[in-house]
Amino acid sequence: MSSNPKVAIVLAEGFEETEAVTVVDVLRRAGINVTVASLTDETAVKGSHDLLITADTTLSTLQEDQLDMLILPGGMPGAKNLSRNEDLLSLVRQLDERDCFLAAICAAPLALHAAGVLEGRKATCYPAFRKRLTTTSRTTDSRVERDAHIITSQGPATALPFALQLVHSLGFGEKADELADAMLAHKVGV
Repeated sequence: MSSNPKVAIVLAEGFEETEAVTVVDVLRRAGINVTVASLTDETAVKGSHDLLITADTTLSTLQEDQLDMLILPGGMPGAKNLSRNEDLLSLVRQLDERDCFLAAICAAPLALHAAGVLEGRKATCYPAFRKRLTTTSRTTDSRVERDAHIITSQGPATALPFALQLVHSLGFGEKADELADAMLAHKVGV
C-alpha cells in the first residue's frame, strides 16, 4: 500500500450520518486523504436524519485506477440507493478485480452483494439485513469483519472500530492504535 492511499466514500441520499462522518473523521485524523463523493450529480447530500453534507465531488468523477479503497456508509434509504446504482456497482466490481479495499457498514453490504463481490466471503451487516446476504456470503456476528480486501461492519455503534480497522488495513496499524488510545477506543488488529 502506498504511503498516500487514495480513498473515497460515497454518500447516497439517506445515508447514515454517524457512519459517514465518523469514518471520514478518523481517516483524516490518521492523515489519510478521503474524497467524499455524492452518488448523484448533486454535491449536497441529505442523510437519513436530515443532516446535509456537501460532498467534495461526484461518483462520476471517481476513477477506479486511482482508488485504493472505496467506503459505503449504510442508512436507509441510502443503502438501497447505493444498491440500485449501476455506475456504483460497476465501480465496485472493477475495484474488486484489482483487489482494492471495499468497505461497507450497516445496510451498505447490500450494495457489495448486489455487485456480486461477496460470493463465498465472510461479511457482517446490520442484523435485520443478514438473511439477504446469506444467499452468497458467510455472515458473522462480528462488529467488524475483514475477509481479504472486503471489510464490513454492523452499524452506527460500530463506526469507530470500523474506521480504525480501515486505517489499520491501509497499512497504518501504529497510527490506528494511537488513535484508538487517544479516542478511548479498544485497539484494533487484523
